[in-house]
Amino acid sequence: MSEPGKLDAISSDLLKRAVADRFNGEEMILVPVLSVVLALAIGAIVMLATGVGFGSIGQSYLALFTGSVGSVNAISETLTAAAPLTLAGLGIALGFRAGLFNIGAEGQLILGGIAAVAVGFALTDTPAWIHLPLALLAGALAGAAWAAIAGWLKAATGAHEVITTIMLNLIALRLVDYLLRNPPIQKPGRADPISQSVLPSAELPRLLTWIDPNLRVHAGILLVLAAVAIVYWLLFRTTKGFEFRAAGANPDAARYAGMRSGL
Repeated sequence: MSEPGKLDAISSDLLKRAVADRFNGEEMILVPVLSVVLALAIGAIVMLATGVGFGSIGQSYLALFTGSVGSVNAISETLTAAAPLTLAGLGIALGFRAGLFNIGAEGQLILGGIAAVAVGFALTDTPAWIHLPLALLAGALAGAAWAAIAGWLKAATGAHEVITTIMLNLIALRLVDYLLRNPPIQKPGRADPISQSVLPSAELPRLLTWIDPNLRVHAGILLVLAAVAIVYWLLFRTTKGFEFRAAGANPDAARYAGMRSGL
């Protein structure tokens, strides 16, 4: 084998060793469990440091558990809140795997939300099979476009994504606040920052109305599960996913192997 061929083989072997082929048990089980335990422990330490007794700490954690999974309504609300946060987390995870620290999930989420809401009330007399996908697509594209600003600045100027995404969060917050206080987003007759109501044709169907009409958990949970499967497939079953992980694990080796890496 020629010298360049040996170097290419060595580079490929190093990348394969540095980049995991799939989730292992530590990532899937141990890390989330330890994260929750550590968060509870830190919370308890902070409360103890501020004079809260052990009994009150136990009661607060019991209330936390009861309020999140202690009843059907609690589980419904937890899942409803978790759906958009999980989708945002998946988007951030892709960047992390590529070595990019996207701190702009908040801004991307609220910009995507306001775009979905705008399409959700603006397209009147539109059948649900058209209206709902358009609202979801508008939200996804708006969030992606907001994230792309930081991505372009990183690639074109080298601006650090942590700084730009944090700044974009504040801009997005003030932009949404402005939109909610002015037509056509603001609800007519209101002075507070509240949008017009999304039409039923753009709402995700609720899943547990047969138990209680007030349960809000919706089909977005199914979309989240599908998105998790797609992201897993992209990262661990495709060439592009391997390139993402290689660039995040060792940008220099990835570039030497012929992969594009702007890091």
